[in-house]
Amino acid sequence: MSIWGKIIGSATGFTFGGPLGALVGGIAGHAVDKIHPKDKLSEKKALKQIGFTIGVVVLSAKMAKADGNVTKEEIIAFRKKVDVPINEIKNVGRLWDQAKRTTDGFEIYAQQIANLLGKKSPVLEELLNLLLFIAKADGIISPEEILYLKKVSIIFGFLEKDFERIYSSNMGNQINPFQVLGVSEDTPIKEIKSKWKKLAINHHPDRLIAKGMPEDFIEKSTSRLQEINNAWDIIQKNK
Repeated sequence: MSIWGKIIGSATGFTFGGPLGALVGGIAGHAVDKIHPKDKLSEKKALKQIGFTIGVVVLSAKMAKADGNVTKEEIIAFRKKVDVPINEIKNVGRLWDQAKRTTDGFEIYAQQIANLLGKKSPVLEELLNLLLFIAKADGIISPEEILYLKKVSIIFGFLEKDFERIYSSNMGNQINPFQVLGVSEDTPIKEIKSKWKKLAINHHPDRLIAKGMPEDFIEKSTSRLQEINNAWDIIQKNK
């Protein structure tokens, strides 16, 4: 079953809770699937995957509300990046509309997602990448969208320098390879190698899935791993 078929079912299969659970519960009448985890471990993993998926929908909807404008290109980008199956488009659309209409601020949703997936986790970075991909689809990211994404980034536990790196990477700007790995140019090569290995492991698709990223998103969200490996290749060739 696709992760999209589980979103609404999560409200009735087991308790999701919090503001995200309330949003899903508001459209639970349209649910057709339920999740019945076999054990606590699978339930925890399912909750994280559903939280990530709902997070993409809800935070992109709130971003559209902050910007005050939803372009055709952004809608196409959303469909392209998240790859919603045809039979789930209506359910996802209902959730998106519900999130955009609610008067609650985005902060409570971002905070619940951060608590669920772990602050400053690679999975949260991938979620930010998805939001940036959608925001830039119409060729420009508005000041309102940048401010919104910065605030989300802070709630996710990232520092300003982390956001600048993530933003620059998504905009196609050339990034210092040392910045990519989070080290300085005078860091010993042995320490840099250790940092590279740790980052590469944490951003590997298998690790991302284990930490709560649905497989539906993996194929289109591995640019960070490539960026990490490219940075190490450049550094070791010039050290």
